[in-house]
Amino acid sequence: MAQMSNDQPLISIVVPVHNGGDLFHQCLIHLKQYVPAYTEVIVVADGESDGSWKLVEPLGFRLIKLPQSGGPAKARNAGARVARGDILFFVDADVLIHAETVDRVLRAFQRHPEISALIGSYDDAPGAPNFLSQYKNLFHHYTHQQGKEDASTFWGACGAVRRDVFLAVGGFDERYRKPCIEDIELGYRLKQAGYPIRLCKDVQVKHLKEWTTLSLLRAEVFYRALPWTALLLRIRQASAQDYRNFTSDLNLKLSSRLSVVLIFAAVLMLFSTLWFPVLWLPVSVLSTVLLAINLPVYQFFYHKRGLFFALKVIPWHLLYYFYSGLAFAISLGRHHLKAYEFARMKVRTID
Repeated sequence: MAQMSNDQPLISIVVPVHNGGDLFHQCLIHLKQYVPAYTEVIVVADGESDGSWKLVEPLGFRLIKLPQSGGPAKARNAGARVARGDILFFVDADVLIHAETVDRVLRAFQRHPEISALIGSYDDAPGAPNFLSQYKNLFHHYTHQQGKEDASTFWGACGAVRRDVFLAVGGFDERYRKPCIEDIELGYRLKQAGYPIRLCKDVQVKHLKEWTTLSLLRAEVFYRALPWTALLLRIRQASAQDYRNFTSDLNLKLSSRLSVVLIFAAVLMLFSTLWFPVLWLPVSVLSTVLLAINLPVYQFFYHKRGLFFALKVIPWHLLYYFYSGLAFAISLGRHHLKAYEFARMKVRTID
């Protein structure tokens, strides 16, 4: 294993936090316990008001305090600017690293010198015990474990990037003021600039966040699906090839897109059975096809948590496809409306 000099770390871990509470405290304890000697830890308190920042310096970590909250993108950039390591490893304040996590990050860069960045995965033992938290975080684990190693995106909860590359592309886009798709957008810029990203499935962290129905739907629709779709539409407008590259993996692979089409067709036909009962047959066929396409997902949950858990997953998983498709339709409408308004303004200017 490579070693660092007395004053030069190889990896800088950057942790943005905003009122992190007990989960952040657990995150710090694991960092203190498992961070190797060749690593520095930088915590950026993003306009904190709960006193979480007071836990940082007694543990020997570097603290940066931002007077006002500007979002995780701005906080990560602030940490990256003062980092001394050649590799920036971004970790969220509600995740726990494992004993081998940082070592595996370093080994990945050493074994694959051609890569500019890497992303990891949540482990298969989420911290919060309630059903939605187990479902959401296990589904995230499954998605990343099934993804292609040649990744098309970045991930701020467990993602590392060479510092010079990060600075060359301008870091995270600070216009994203909420925990949103700032990491995905950075990944797309990295790929467009020709910097390879690798999905390292053995680099894992434990997610502690407790999801509720409201917090899950709000995050999935307003902080993920809507802005992500808007970003993809902008990319498609600029480059059809980039769009195809970015919609072929993880949550956007063909089976997921086909599932969105099938769920909307099934819902439309189900509603139409009020007037045309004969449509129950195609509804049954579409539902069977939809379940068959996603059978590997349900088998994964069955093996991890048993039959009853897997059965509870199915309606939530189908709902996921429904609101993802609805978000796409809304974003597509907004996109064309803006294009129409821009065209009208252009015509008026010419006149």
